[in-house]
Amino acid sequence: MPFSPKYKVTDRNLALELVRVTEAAAISSSAWTGRGEKNEADGAAVQAMRAAFDTVAIEGTVVIGEGEMDEAPMLYIGEKVGAGGPKMDIAVDPLEGTNLCAKDMPNAMTMVALAESGNFLHAPDIYMQKLVVGPNLPDDLIDIDAPIETTLRDLAKAKGKDISSITMCALDRERHEELIARAREAGARVMLLTDGDVAAAIAACMDESRVDIYAGSGGAPEGVLAAAAVRCVGGQMQGRLMFEDESQVERARSMDPGNDPTRKLGLHDMARGDVLFSATGVTTGTLLRGVRFYGPTIARTHSIVMRSKSATVRFIEGRHDFSTKTWAGH
Repeated sequence: MPFSPKYKVTDRNLALELVRVTEAAAISSSAWTGRGEKNEADGAAVQAMRAAFDTVAIEGTVVIGEGEMDEAPMLYIGEKVGAGGPKMDIAVDPLEGTNLCAKDMPNAMTMVALAESGNFLHAPDIYMQKLVVGPNLPDDLIDIDAPIETTLRDLAKAKGKDISSITMCALDRERHEELIARAREAGARVMLLTDGDVAAAIAACMDESRVDIYAGSGGAPEGVLAAAAVRCVGGQMQGRLMFEDESQVERARSMDPGNDPTRKLGLHDMARGDVLFSATGVTTGTLLRGVRFYGPTIARTHSIVMRSKSATVRFIEGRHDFSTKTWAGH
């Protein structure tokens, strides 16, 4: 995209515009926290996020969203959003952790990432193998094809820790039983999550968390969102798409023409260029506090907003008064 003074101003404001989008989705979905209705919670987040995008000064195209056009009424892949401006690709998860929200468990959040057009991997809705560590480590420290024992030992050495002080985070799934057993046998600690692997990938990059490394498989669209966040904080990430049949391979090939869909994916294969990322907590977790209500008209939100170009990370506390403004879907 050609650089211009006008774009420079818009560029600096976009991160703060994004947080309004994730705040709207978080506040709307939080009305369903603990009610056991995950679809309703997700629907509220989608509706509010879609409406909020109408105020953002971009010409956006959803490349990671709620599904294909015939599967999702809003925020579907290919949908155009925004009020007009620079052309941007958008990756969204209106409510990561729908089950977490429905059960009032930690780490449900809303999230959006932006990049210039063509800079996000167009990932099909299949599994992706993922490996993430944080910043300030030797280049090329991780290799997704290396045994997890080797990776954990190398990470411990790079951090100047005993391996017994290293914590690996993974989703609590049957498919990860061998990975978990090998990590523990190597001497590492393992933190298991029921859902929410984007939050876990970000946590692996944050000094405040207890997570040193995230490993395992989860959704490929969530992998792209994780890559956007990891780019912003200078972490390292590798991934590989996991296919169940040839039709999935062909689908991935059609979405990313000219590239081998089975290749090892580096961080810049998934999220290139200048990337913006915003997330707002719905339920309190390792990274963000959840939405809190004070009487019938006041809500507080806690968000993280990041940008890869400047490596700036902002935590934003929002106070919202519904007696003076309204939120779509709330």
